[in-house]
Parts: sequence; C-alpha cells; structure tokens
Amino acid sequence: MSDLFQDYSEAAARSGAYDEMFAPGHVARKSYGQVSGALRELSLADVTARADSMARTFLDRGVTFDYAGEERPFPLDIVPRVIPADEWDVLERGVAQRVKALEAFLNDVYGRMAVVTDGVIPRQLVTTSAHFHRAVHGFEPSGGVRVHVSGIDVVRDAAGTFRVLEDNVRVPSGVSYVLENRRAMAKGLPEAFGQQHIRPVEEYPRRLLSALRKTAPAGVDDPTVVVLTPGVFNSAYFEHTLLAGLMGVELVEGRDLICRGNRVYMRTTAGEQRVDVIYKRIDDDFLDPLQFRSDSMLGCPGLVNAARAGGVTIANAVGNGVADDKLVYSYVPDLIRYYLHEEPIIANVDTFRLEEKEAREHVLDRLDELVVKPVDGSGGKGLVIGPDASKEELDALRKRVIADPRGWIAQPVLQLSTVPTLSGDKFGPRHVDLRPFAVNDGDDVWVLPGGLTRVALKEGSLIVNSSQGGGSKDTWVLANSPQMPAEVIPRQSVTVREQVSVWPVESNWRDRQTEQQQ
Repeated sequence: MSDLFQDYSEAAARSGAYDEMFAPGHVARKSYGQVSGALRELSLADVTARADSMARTFLDRGVTFDYAGEERPFPLDIVPRVIPADEWDVLERGVAQRVKALEAFLNDVYGRMAVVTDGVIPRQLVTTSAHFHRAVHGFEPSGGVRVHVSGIDVVRDAAGTFRVLEDNVRVPSGVSYVLENRRAMAKGLPEAFGQQHIRPVEEYPRRLLSALRKTAPAGVDDPTVVVLTPGVFNSAYFEHTLLAGLMGVELVEGRDLICRGNRVYMRTTAGEQRVDVIYKRIDDDFLDPLQFRSDSMLGCPGLVNAARAGGVTIANAVGNGVADDKLVYSYVPDLIRYYLHEEPIIANVDTFRLEEKEAREHVLDRLDELVVKPVDGSGGKGLVIGPDASKEELDALRKRVIADPRGWIAQPVLQLSTVPTLSGDKFGPRHVDLRPFAVNDGDDVWVLPGGLTRVALKEGSLIVNSSQGGGSKDTWVLANSPQMPAEVIPRQSVTVREQVSVWPVESNWRDRQTEQQQ
C-alpha cells in the first residue's frame, strides 16, 4: 500500500470501529481488491488533483450545500464505499420489509387504528406526535400509497452488523448526490471503476416517475406529474431541479398552482393545465395554509381538500411524519411482526424510551455515556453525544428531558463503521452511515442499488450530516455476475425519459454505463 495509508492501521485500531475496506491485520477485503490496487499506484499529487477536479465539477454543476451561511461544493471523497452482493441482498430485503410495515402502519393510524386496539402501541404515542395530522385522518390517498419514496438510514456497528438508525418517509432527500457522485467517480477513480461490475443507479428517475404515474387518481389515463419545491433558497433545490429534469416533468412552486372544484391546476403560458400527481418537497406544515400554517407562502390553499376528494395524489402523503418520530421508530420491529408476520431482517439500534419512568431514570444516571436525541429532530440537530458533552450541556439536557420526556430517546454510542477518507496528506478512517432509497408503487418496493453514504470528515466525529460539516462517498454495490438482467420499466416512463435532455455526459461515461447494464 502507498504511503498515503501510513499510520492508517493504528488510527483504525484506536477508533475501535469496523473498517469497511480493511480486515484486521490491514488486509484489504475482497470487495475492495480493485480499489486497493488502484490507490496503491497513486501519489498524493494524483489524489489531490482528482479531488480538486471533482470539487470543481460539483461547483460548476451547482452540486452545493449551505454550510454556516456559505454555499460550498458537496464534499465527495475519492475512496468509494463498496458493498458485496450478498450483503446488499440482506440490506435490500430489510429496507423493503421496513417500508411495507411503515406503509401499513400509516394506513392504519389514519384509519381504524387497529394497532392501538390490539395493544401493540399506545394511542398516546400516535396522538402526541408532532407530525400526526388530524386534518388527513380518515381518507385513503389516491393510488393507495402513502410512502412513495423513503430513505432508511442504516449503520454498521463495531461487530460489523447492519442496524437501522432512523426512518425517513416524510421528505427524504439526498438521492441527487447518489446520481452525481456516480458520474464524478467514473472519472475520479476510473482504474477501479472500469474493472468492477457495479450495479448502476441511473434507473432511479424512471422508477420514481413510473411509481408516481401509477398512483395517480382513478380514471386518469395520462397523468401530469409535477415536483413542488419551496424555491431557489431551499438547501435541496439542486435536487428538485435535477429530478424534475430527469423525469421530464415541471418544477413548480406553490404560487404556480391553483385549486378549484377539488382539482389542482398549474399556470402555464398556454393557460391552466390540470395536475394529477404532486411530488412535494416541502414540509407538511407549509403545504396548505387552509389546514396548517396560515402564514405559509410556499404551498397552495386547498391542496388537502383536493387530495381528500381524490382529485390529486400527493407524494409523499401528508401526515407521514408520524412514522419518522423516533419514539415510533423504537416500535418498528413490533410493527413488522404485527403487520407482516415476519421477523425484522435488519435490527434497530437499542433504544431507551424516556417517557417510561424506569428507562428515564436509568438514562439520567448515565447521560455522559449515551446519545440523546429529540424525537422530531433531523439533520443531527438537537442530539447530544454524552461522552463529548460538557457538564453544562448535560445539565441543560437533563432539565429538558425531565420537562418533556416524550420528546426524547436515548441510544448507546455506536462506533459507526469507517472507510478510508482523504485528510490532508494521507488517508484516515472516518465514520460513515448509509441511506438506501426505496420507491414504492403500491405493488412493489424497489430499492436503489447503493444509496447515499455520508461521511464525517473530522477524525473521531460521529456526525455525518452535511449541515454539520459532513461529506459523502459513492456507494458501489457489486453485482452477483458480470451480466445483470435488464430491468423491466413501464413503457410510458421510458417514453417520457427519452423526450427530455439530461445532464451533459461524456461518451465514454455513457458507454461504460451501458456496458455495465448490459
């Protein structure tokens, strides 16, 4: 191994985490054979030049994020995260299982609430959730799907076992980085990329469009789909524009829509055009000022009534946030057993429910040893890592937990798995997580091969969120065989996809992707 990995084994041993690339003894794992060989031939100057080139490409293409008020290119590390086919098979089945259980749960709690009647979860757990919306209780969404898109965050613990960290079925984001990372890595590390049989990711926009069209209101033969964005100042605006362009649909803001007669229309230069499916990328609270925040300028009055009347499909469904509640998360293994009559394929992280007196007392005695999270937090905001917190922070946390025990959960500190990451003049182990994305069309849950690997760029840090200074890695899922079967995609989505222009790509990239799919 090159000098770039000098002292790596010692740093990995200090972290005590499972290393994705190296087995004990600093031996590259079989799945990383091609990556290890390619990196061995590179100098620091080579690696730095390629990293700078990828950063410039991201900046030119607008693949940026807001960090401390400054727009920066999203950090992409040159070492990919590689997942063998057999490990991905487990993840794929586990994610699909979880999405099916959450879909059944949401249908139930906004309907009969049998899960409460049967004593699986307490009623108060649901009704006290900040994202349980009574405004949408009692009606079935058009198309029968609530969780069209999901992002299930997965981590690997010190023993190498995958565990689900949290569920995202409200407005999951980050898939644009998956698509852009793959494009950049084909040029960033071509020596390894060209020698591996890596499952492609560019199928996602077509899968998403197909699912959205399939769940349109009944009686609509050629549904019109739009992507609803809060606007250019949203941190995920690049993703909104990318997905709209790749699907060949309109990108709209709330001011572009109008509701009349429980139908939704968008204003165009040719007049009003009916909208059948809205892929919303705004929070529920801002969607409809008649039902939620009356001061919202981001949504459109009447959307909820139109959805209730069956005049439009909203994806993801309004009210899904109750399934993102981290206290509900602790019950998901029970929900899988209840709705699917199966054992969970991927286990949860051990979780203390602080609304339970015994668990709360236990956690309050060990605050300096645990991670404490707000149940409605996102992006790493609000969580407190006990071993890294000051006495003042722990004292303030104690008061907040005692005042609102329903609002918090606690978990042990997991040493997330590590992957070599460029830091200064060498590679060091940095902690990562994984967000696989799944698309649900009502009949099948398709999981994107790979997902977004987020990496904590600071040594020893467990916070991988980009808003907290984290970066990402391309995720390579290895195929079982060189020839992967062609996916069968409904003709309608393929037709639309061929009518739009997509990102500019060089011929060698397109040829390589075509070769892989064949």
